[in-house]
Amino acid sequence: GITRVDAELMAKFYFNYIILDESQNIKNPSSKSFKAVRMLKSRHKLVLSGTPVENSVGDLWTQLTFLNPGLLGTQAFFNEEYVQAIEKRKDEEKAKKLQAIIKPFVLRRTKEQVAAELPPKTEHIFYCDMSEEQASAYEKIKSAYRNDLLTNMDNGTYAKSQVQLLQGLTALRQLANHPVMVDDEYEGDSGKFENVMHTLDNVLKGGHKVLIFSQFVKHLNIFKNCFEKQNIPFAYLDGGTKNRGEIVAEFQENKDLKVFLISIKAGGVGLNLTQADYVFILDPWWNPAVEQQAIDRTHRIGQDKKVFIYKFISKDTVEEKILALQRRKKSLANSLITTEESFFKSLSKDDIRELLN
Repeated sequence: GITRVDAELMAKFYFNYIILDESQNIKNPSSKSFKAVRMLKSRHKLVLSGTPVENSVGDLWTQLTFLNPGLLGTQAFFNEEYVQAIEKRKDEEKAKKLQAIIKPFVLRRTKEQVAAELPPKTEHIFYCDMSEEQASAYEKIKSAYRNDLLTNMDNGTYAKSQVQLLQGLTALRQLANHPVMVDDEYEGDSGKFENVMHTLDNVLKGGHKVLIFSQFVKHLNIFKNCFEKQNIPFAYLDGGTKNRGEIVAEFQENKDLKVFLISIKAGGVGLNLTQADYVFILDPWWNPAVEQQAIDRTHRIGQDKKVFIYKFISKDTVEEKILALQRRKKSLANSLITTEESFFKSLSKDDIRELLN
């Protein structure tokens, strides 16, 4: 923020070190942030990030261009030579070549290496049965999208329907959470919502503090309204929250404040929430690294309690199939390039049929 506002002033100085924390924030080459930091001059440069690749392999270009201008060529060259080759054509040789180019400039350290003294963490997946009304709403939307997409795949216009695929999968993911996210007039219940509330009740009775993450602000609002009705004190943070520091400090210091609702994109990085020892992930994220960043808000240096991560998945829905697909596509999940875009581009017609069956 300061660099953007005072870019011209800071460009007059020659620094010994420039260090960018959370460097994925300059991933957009046309952003003011990237243009501002490129103007800065220094003897040494470092960038720090837990998720250097968030949306696309293209995210690397801005960060490496800041560090070492020219290393990856022009943006147009990099896009054609690597981004298109890796994400659209699934060219493993190009992926290996890119990794070889950037390897001398990347020092990767896992939490296990730098914080071996951390208490253990335990992950558990809760498979939730949808309610009858929820399952009916889900099947209705799934059938509509499936028929359209399979028709497009058969008549050769599938390449044009990726936006439609994303819209369809997003709608199905929301229905798997709670149909009211898609239909304001829905009056039935949600199997996942009931499961989360029951589990939360047991955890709170044990005196624990809980972080609850969702990709969807609408989903968080459902819990927010429920907590207000039941007089359950909670903290809340999404992309529109201004006083983040005060809210985090209140949660850390107030023993009566046990629940923190957090948008995974807004609160997945930069927060220290070691007072919590339970993490609820309400919906699976395409990129496991983003999910891991959220978990690391509490499982980090300073944590002295065992940490429990509960992931809630609606049975017989796209959520379950996304998890299975991710496990199958280990080469993608374990590489440099696990992103939302590359995940979609890696889906074959058979994968899509399976997702929508």
